[in-house]
Amino acid sequence: MTATVGGRVRSTARPGVVTSRIVANLLLVLIGVAFIVPMLWVLYASIEEGPGLAVSIPTSASFENFRSVLNTDTTYRPILNGIYLSGGATLITVVCAVLAAYPLSRHKMRFNRPFLMTILFSTGLPITAVMVPVYGLFVQLDLIDSVAGTTLFMATTGLPFAIWLMKNFMDGVPIDLEEAAWVDGASGMKALWHIVLPLMWPGVAVVAIFTFIRLWGEFFIPFMLLLSPDLQPASVTIFTFFGQYGGVNYGRLAAFSVMYSLPVVALYILLSRKLGGAFAFGGALKG
Repeated sequence: MTATVGGRVRSTARPGVVTSRIVANLLLVLIGVAFIVPMLWVLYASIEEGPGLAVSIPTSASFENFRSVLNTDTTYRPILNGIYLSGGATLITVVCAVLAAYPLSRHKMRFNRPFLMTILFSTGLPITAVMVPVYGLFVQLDLIDSVAGTTLFMATTGLPFAIWLMKNFMDGVPIDLEEAAWVDGASGMKALWHIVLPLMWPGVAVVAIFTFIRLWGEFFIPFMLLLSPDLQPASVTIFTFFGQYGGVNYGRLAAFSVMYSLPVVALYILLSRKLGGAFAFGGALKG
């Protein structure tokens, strides 16, 4: 709080409040530094010759690390494989999450709460706990080394969290708009496509970004289900920069990490326009 005394603005906050603000700001600064320092190391090491683990400004910039990793086998093919796996799985997840969340949000049934609790439990289930039976199932169905099969399984792992998020976003859309459409003869799918989804695109974008980021960094599933090196995504091939006897080429690893993060940044920029708009419900109910 502030007060004007003799033409001067003075703070009237109590000393305890000021101290709490200073401590909170210091903690936020420390958390920010903890995030920024690893990012600075990646950027500096990617343009430095022979970098180590210390964070230091390069004395001379060089793009030799990027030239050594920018080729088909090291970067282009693994990243394209990752985009195909993660992008396809994200698309399947978002579509299935919308279709699953719609009846959960609009129809009050006695099984809604147990079903949602089951979904919530599934989000906390570690993937390592189910990989052994899944691997056996894939062997029985002859789906090992299948990109389509791996994409479908990755989509199923992201589905519980996506349904949970999508259902909560969908609850915020007033049902009055759909009831008006139903009176005019619209079906449930038409109401979902033409009324509900246009009003909750920011929520759909959030679900898509969260799902893609989680699947983009997924290591264990493609490592277990894809055996051919030509089919493995960048999240698996990044381990080729770690030597057999503990040696690590930090410069090439940092340059590859910069390239590895670009698809996620591009997706965020692509969907940022959807994220920037709030749910426009206010004017929708007028009239």
